[in-house]
Amino acid sequence: MTLVFNRDFEPRHGEPVEIRPGVRRVTAANEGPFTFRGTNTFLIGTKNLAVLDPGPADAAHVDALMRAIGGAEVSHILLTHTHRDHSDAAALVKQRTGAPVVSGGKNRVERPPPSGEDVRLDAGTDHGFAADRMLADGDFVDVGRYRLEAVATPGHAANHLAFALVGTETLFSGDHVMGWSTTVVAPPDGSMADYMRSLDRLLARPEKLYLPAHGGPIAHGPDHVRALKAHRVMRENAIVDNLRAGAGSVPELVARVYAGLDPRLAGGAALSTLAHLEDLVVRGIVASDGPPALDRRYWLATPVASAPGSG
Repeated sequence: MTLVFNRDFEPRHGEPVEIRPGVRRVTAANEGPFTFRGTNTFLIGTKNLAVLDPGPADAAHVDALMRAIGGAEVSHILLTHTHRDHSDAAALVKQRTGAPVVSGGKNRVERPPPSGEDVRLDAGTDHGFAADRMLADGDFVDVGRYRLEAVATPGHAANHLAFALVGTETLFSGDHVMGWSTTVVAPPDGSMADYMRSLDRLLARPEKLYLPAHGGPIAHGPDHVRALKAHRVMRENAIVDNLRAGAGSVPELVARVYAGLDPRLAGGAALSTLAHLEDLVVRGIVASDGPPALDRRYWLATPVASAPGSG
């Protein structure tokens, strides 16, 4: 299945855009190589609202949100995860609305980062974040006559949640599934094995319309998820093939697997490559000269013809 990206997206920064009844999008003007045209904040509800992913701590964006909210009551400030382009404005919106901040909890890591992991992405982790209420998988949030279900989707971040709009075929997919690009999976809080399992979780669900945190709507979400899975398996096989051909470091693998890559995305590609290597080491396909990290050497542990799919 071929992965097709849609980069034809006009965000209309600062303006509320109705996506479907009861759902409006306001996109922050924080364009960049990892945020595309900006972070999408969603206003869910009518007289009673939830603000999903309030975005960066940008005064113009927060002012635009308050204009769009108008006289409605904000009952919840929801977060898909605690990367700063999503969460930094949460305290500002709480200050102006009094609504509680609700999320999957603080940033979590699966292991301490080794010294070699010094790559920093534009959308850094909000280590100081604190929620008023923590959601678990399957928890519900009622917003007026609308109901949202929290769907645990770790992978891009360990605390990542998607939100299903109950009674519709709509899923707010955060950074887990986007239509303009693949998702960066950056250890130590990102995990490729978790990411692939979370894609399978979405395939088992009924939602068809995905509303991501960056870029436009994905009309056929499950088909796009299947293409993302196939793409990740292709990347994994390319890593194994290049290890067999003599590449032994993350920079060597990135140069071969991501030929022609925009240099601004090199850090994200290195971390996603590391995430694949971590998964391959756990599965016994690849070995390394220490715990997987950006500065390790890697080689095939078994003489496999090609690597099986992740997850």
